[in-house]
Amino acid sequence: MSVDVRPVKTKSELKSFVKLPWRLYRNEPLWVPPLIHDRMKFLDRSKNPFFEHAEAEYFLAYRNGEPVGRITAHVDHLLNEVHGTEWGQFGFFETEDDPQVAKALLDTAEAWLRERGRDRMVGPMDFSTNHECGLLVDGFERPPQILELWHHPYYGKLLEEWGLAKAMDLYKWQLYIQDREKVHPIIWQLAEKLEPEHGIRIRHMSKRDFKNEVKRFMDVYNSAWEKNWAFVPLTDAELVQYAKDLRPVLDPNWAMMAENGDGEIVGCALTLPDYNQVLKHLDGRLLPLGWLKALRKRKEINTVRVFALGVKPEYQHTGVAAGLYAEHFAMAAATPQTGGEMGWILESNTAMNKAMEGMGGKIVKTYRIYEKTFRPGG
Repeated sequence: MSVDVRPVKTKSELKSFVKLPWRLYRNEPLWVPPLIHDRMKFLDRSKNPFFEHAEAEYFLAYRNGEPVGRITAHVDHLLNEVHGTEWGQFGFFETEDDPQVAKALLDTAEAWLRERGRDRMVGPMDFSTNHECGLLVDGFERPPQILELWHHPYYGKLLEEWGLAKAMDLYKWQLYIQDREKVHPIIWQLAEKLEPEHGIRIRHMSKRDFKNEVKRFMDVYNSAWEKNWAFVPLTDAELVQYAKDLRPVLDPNWAMMAENGDGEIVGCALTLPDYNQVLKHLDGRLLPLGWLKALRKRKEINTVRVFALGVKPEYQHTGVAAGLYAEHFAMAAATPQTGGEMGWILESNTAMNKAMEGMGGKIVKTYRIYEKTFRPGG
């Protein structure tokens, strides 16, 4: 049967877009349903501050009147301004194991981007590297952590057969407290010298001053990551939204600041308890009784995800990162969470990947971002 791809125009169609994965992953025990309300809000152009510097279209593929695939095409003007590029992006890619459906979706996204003068198509990104991004290509046997996705193994083949090629791999490293002996001794030495030699101490984020603490964190975030491939700085409006979204899942034990003698935050680590261990029991809804399950299950969370860890460039020689690493081991010994995974690290980030190796970690997942270049209008 033929495939019909149409833009999402109504709230009902948007809900179909959001809920399509429930059918595609119904027999996959590792897939974790997102909260439907959160996804609807995130995709609402009037509520997501991403759209203050971006434009997007959402598409659903239908066969015989039933949704069988989805995709977004979007242009992040801030990304292109920062990097001097003319990229277009795609995201939220989900489909049945059917090359015809995949081709129809990708052809539609490409056409939309070509119409807007883009010179390449990069993704999947939902919507940028500040959000869930990359396609899982290794580590399918492991459950996804908070703010990351699990994909069908056949997705990579569909994307590559259509014409997409690897642009960048993102590595996720695993670390556990029992691996302490594998940590290179220099890490502990640098951590011990941090305060006596450089006047920098590691403290934990204050929830009472949460709004300002998030601002301090994002100041480091935008500074430490600004030269990374495809990085997009967070705007003030996005910062406010992030603060609202992260507050319910923040555990001060795992939110760390490196502060110098002048009170300046020079490094930080925001690590999140893996609330996917809760979400997998809720089927996308907190009401009417999902919140009761959430209250019970959150006490059982035993792993974390390092959402972001960075140091301002001018302080990267002082051992701040080592101090943050050491504090993670201390928290793993003092909390129910005995380890977990780092947030993804670019394969090109040699320094961070070497640091993870020096910490005794191992790569357990790989996400891939693809690209296809083309001549605008050609």
